[in-house]
Amino acid sequence: MTPSPLPVLVVGAGPVGLTMANLLAARGVPVVLVERNATTSDEAKAISLDDESLRTLQSAGLADAVMRIVVPGTGTRYYDRKGRQLFHARGPEPYRLGYPFKNQFAQPELERALLDALAPRENVTTAFSTELVDVADAEDGVRATLRDVATDETRELAASWLLACDGGRSILRELKKIDMTGTSHKDVWLVADTLGDAHDERYGMHHGTPERPTVIVPGRDGRCRYEFRLRPGEGTGGTRPDFATIQRLVAPHRTIAPEQVERCINYTFNAVVADRWRDGRCFLLGDAAHMMPPFAGQGLNSGVRDAANLGWKVAEVWHGRASDALLDTYEPERRPHATAMVAFSERLGRVVMTTDARRALLRDVVVRALLRSARGRRYLAEMRFRPRAVHADGLVVRTGRGDERLVGTQLPQPLVLAPSEPHPRRLDAVLGEHPVLLGVDVPAEAWDALVAWPFDRVDVVLGERLPRATSGRRAVADADGRLAAALGSARGRFVLVKPDRYVAAVFAADDHTRVGAALSRHGISLAGAG
Repeated sequence: MTPSPLPVLVVGAGPVGLTMANLLAARGVPVVLVERNATTSDEAKAISLDDESLRTLQSAGLADAVMRIVVPGTGTRYYDRKGRQLFHARGPEPYRLGYPFKNQFAQPELERALLDALAPRENVTTAFSTELVDVADAEDGVRATLRDVATDETRELAASWLLACDGGRSILRELKKIDMTGTSHKDVWLVADTLGDAHDERYGMHHGTPERPTVIVPGRDGRCRYEFRLRPGEGTGGTRPDFATIQRLVAPHRTIAPEQVERCINYTFNAVVADRWRDGRCFLLGDAAHMMPPFAGQGLNSGVRDAANLGWKVAEVWHGRASDALLDTYEPERRPHATAMVAFSERLGRVVMTTDARRALLRDVVVRALLRSARGRRYLAEMRFRPRAVHADGLVVRTGRGDERLVGTQLPQPLVLAPSEPHPRRLDAVLGEHPVLLGVDVPAEAWDALVAWPFDRVDVVLGERLPRATSGRRAVADADGRLAAALGSARGRFVLVKPDRYVAAVFAADDHTRVGAALSRHGISLAGAG
């Protein structure tokens, strides 16, 4: 395995493409980012970043910049058919991944922040008003034909891989003749981003009145997003509504002047998944791979998960530290959850945003019945009804010995203590950007069997003890009990954590040969693995 001399071509400078470009550049991979539009978007699109997305941005050094433009949110509050509060969905344990569970933002601001972060990166070339028009396989990568939208001139670019983050109308998907399977919905929603709004709540509001299902999401500095389900004859998808319609719909919530409408559009949505996400050295990510209704707030976040999953793998292969087989684990790890999230978003819309009075009544009765028990309240408040992101296939190794519930799940990000550090730090700041092997209260001699494995190594000290620096290994200790809660079940064993923080394996030292052989089959070369 040798490093590639060619850059990675990222097509599409929306949030997913910009995130991918930053992730690759932060890992030392040269990137060419092209976007058919002249600038970043000013359209009303995504509005919610979850804690996992912020954790991904943290890995590229972007979390602090993005946190300055978001509202640190507290989830979503649901209201019944008569406008009464049903429950507040706050998600799992607060700050479980190191950030607020759900955070409101304005997509134009996010795109500008991500683009600004690329400016000082010398290994990134950005070309707006440039579109992909053709792509061909080559021995060492791909040959992409790019067209300058302003001059109509074309040029060829040699790239190691092509990562298509070019949205629901993906050019790459069209060139590769990749179909999408699912449903296109005809329901029309009016979405308006407004200014000068008095809403200051740190949560989104879903009003389940069947006469007019409505979503309200307050933002920063007096911004607020309104979404209204339109009745037949009130508007068609892809058109801009007149101000009189906006004013009429917003009237129950505020008074508004024309200049306070920042942007507005009528839209419909799709619930579809691409039939395949890889074609040779070309990959689909984000809306190019899957599109979903907006009701779960997971469209953009699913795309960021794609970037987090594929980005580190491309970097490892580009640097020659892994073979191309590692890239085959992308779709098996991401497709099941993305598909489940598409279906969940559809179901949530049918239940929460129904226009059927009888279905709304049944929904309210069932929810209030659940709220009568502590278990039911936890189910709703912690959003246990939402599909969990778990890697059941791909780069996961199960030995069949001991407690393996951690395998395939994402490791939380508690605060930890590090040797000679005066203050607790987030776990990821210690783990670094590469695959990392954690020894959870293992004896020092247990590391001897893994001495040739090319992973970063970290001793995890549980209990109320101090970490000690050791030659060749870092160390962390529990700062507040959350590290023990996360890794206590793996005490005395090793935990292999991928750079996207999903757990690849939990194993004892005497299982290292078996685990190493399985990792090798997925393209990771392990000296001494058997």
